Amino acid sequence: MTVSRPTPPRADQIKAVLWALAAVCSFAAMAVAGREAGRSLDTFEIMTYRSIIGIVLVCGVITLRRRWGDIRRDRLGLHGARNLCHFAGQNLWLYALTVIPLAQVAVLEFSYPIWVALAAPFLLGERMTLQRAVAVALGFAGILLVVRPGLMPVNAGTLAALGAAFCFAGVALATRKLTADQTTLCIMFWLTAMQLVMGLVMALHDGAMALPDARALPFVIVVGLAGLLAHVFLTTALSLAPATLVMPVEFLRLPITATLGAVLYLEGLDPFVLLGSAVILGGNLVNLWPRRAPHVAGTSRRKLP
Repeated sequence: MTVSRPTPPRADQIKAVLWALAAVCSFAAMAVAGREAGRSLDTFEIMTYRSIIGIVLVCGVITLRRRWGDIRRDRLGLHGARNLCHFAGQNLWLYALTVIPLAQVAVLEFSYPIWVALAAPFLLGERMTLQRAVAVALGFAGILLVVRPGLMPVNAGTLAALGAAFCFAGVALATRKLTADQTTLCIMFWLTAMQLVMGLVMALHDGAMALPDARALPFVIVVGLAGLLAHVFLTTALSLAPATLVMPVEFLRLPITATLGAVLYLEGLDPFVLLGSAVILGGNLVNLWPRRAPHVAGTSRRKLP
């Protein structure tokens, strides 16, 4: 007999929505700050400074909470693979922010749950259900509407945003495995520590590393703080309510990011991008829709006392 997960209390649902809204605002702030910081720093330099801010904050929290025992080293290979995907994805995302409209970056980034649904049967042993197949098909259709290959040139920014989505899908798949026996603090510690090393190696590959000037420094700080807090806020929201409630709130990033691009950078709202975003969101919502528990022959449907 399959026991359904109890519905969280109304107060927890409201808190989850508020935490999810805070995550949306943090991600939006990070997008704008990343574009502004990219005017004088390359993506590797931005990622290095972000990781410095992150490792200081994470180590401070671990020390204050006396949780250094949570930092395990038994799955460093999987941590390394996850953080390599995250590092590559973030660099591609930061680059895309500087060359294509914010709305297009956000839409293509949000295709990552579709790639997760497509890869999960092969990497996690999960079933490819009809529901997931429909979600993947809608996701592909939405991407084609946004990119429109053959009708308009596919530039480096578009490919970078799609590459970021692939990488973020890899991050999500690795996170599913890690959360089985690793705490959030452990995952965040190795995220910031490993990516600091990666950032330093790539930023110093040419023997020089630019320091943020007075104009770029505030934006670098926002990227570091917002990037870390967004994940904390989203994790907190998901701890209070299921993804079916939290993720639709997170999808507000699309219209908010598009509006910021239009207001701050005078980027026009392409109707095909808007249509494609609606189709991709539809695919994600189909994938999130609660699945019916399989009926076992001979079991009673009456409610238990």
